Amino acid sequence: MSYSAAMSYRKDLFRRLRCNLAWIAAQFVLTVVLILIGLAWTRLPDKHLWQVALTLLVPLLLAISALELEAGTMCALADDDGRRVKLVFGAMALLVWVALFWVCWAALDWCDDQIPEWAGYLNSRASAGERATVLTYEHIQRWLTFAEWLLRWVIVPGKIIPYAMASAQWGWRVPFRKIIRLLLNWRWWPAVVLAALVGVALPGHFFAGVPHGTVAHQIWAVAFKLVGSYVLAIACWVLLLAWAAVQLGRPGAGKNQPGDDALVPVPALSGPGGREDSVRLPLPEGGEDS
Repeated sequence: MSYSAAMSYRKDLFRRLRCNLAWIAAQFVLTVVLILIGLAWTRLPDKHLWQVALTLLVPLLLAISALELEAGTMCALADDDGRRVKLVFGAMALLVWVALFWVCWAALDWCDDQIPEWAGYLNSRASAGERATVLTYEHIQRWLTFAEWLLRWVIVPGKIIPYAMASAQWGWRVPFRKIIRLLLNWRWWPAVVLAALVGVALPGHFFAGVPHGTVAHQIWAVAFKLVGSYVLAIACWVLLLAWAAVQLGRPGAGKNQPGDDALVPVPALSGPGGREDSVRLPLPEGGEDS
């Protein structure tokens, strides 16, 4: 990618972020509010009928609020091509991809539980020399754990996010060919990997050390680590959404391409009302007399 192209992508990214500061602030503020409400919901009593009803109503309201927040942020960061659906319909379409993500997450949780068994089986199938050097139980378990982490935080989100952004904008009219071109674009996947490393892997190291110091010091340390992890995660999420919007908004991602509501060539002699709205060309010399 040339320097001018890189600057164009960079300007487009920062333009989208600068023009949607309200939605970005909502991501940082409302997300933690929804998390706190969810934690408070787990403490609700259920002795009376109204308390039971509130226990059932709060998760529904939290889900609707979270969907509206994410759908609104995705639409704000994306370009408005005049074909957008209402926010509520975009949120409903987004729910399908959220459900798919959780299905993948549950499947990966199952795989995570099976890793020790799979590592032991693969280790037992290797030769004696390989079991002692390369294909040891610890090595295989480490490789399988890394593969599971890669699927959970890179492959699955990297594939679902573009479809989710398209559904938030256009509902069920998902431009599949445009999204496939984005998924095959080399500029997309390094951003997904970087977001996973900074937003997931790096905060995980915050809590890897052994606690030390006084109780008050440990409490403050844990609080700062939680705040830092939250800020990094939300910042990476917003930047990744903005980068996906940049990729979907570029001409190479599908604009003016056949099959994506592109402009269709019109015959030169066809015009509204049956007129021939074409340019009159000069006749050759002598053509007036023939």
